[in-house]
Amino acid sequence: MIYFYPKDQTPGCTKEACNFRDRWEVFAANQIKVLGISKDGALSHLKFIQKYDLPYTLLTDAEPCPVATKYESYGLKKFMGREYMGMMRHTFVIDTQGKIEAIYLKVKADSMANQILTDLGLD
Repeated sequence: MIYFYPKDQTPGCTKEACNFRDRWEVFAANQIKVLGISKDGALSHLKFIQKYDLPYTLLTDAEPCPVATKYESYGLKKFMGREYMGMMRHTFVIDTQGKIEAIYLKVKADSMANQILTDLGLD
């Protein structure tokens, strides 16, 4: 499972990261790997992991964000009338053969992990 998120330590991204952390036992018991990806660097990820005791891996996809671009999770965003390039909050469930099983483009940061576990019949 891969989830793309905009930025470490921001309110929405922290809620999402902590939701995955809080449901970690279920993911781990079902051998589901969780990978979070943002543009933030390794030091930022390390601080985020330590501050919130995140038990899974965070990866860096530095601009021009080739991984997120391939997943159509990096692109033009609009906020308060301003346009900019940024990371989308998208989640992908991927099977053991590398096939995408589910795509979540409308992510609720505080309950994404719960939704995935429900959809997989694990909750």
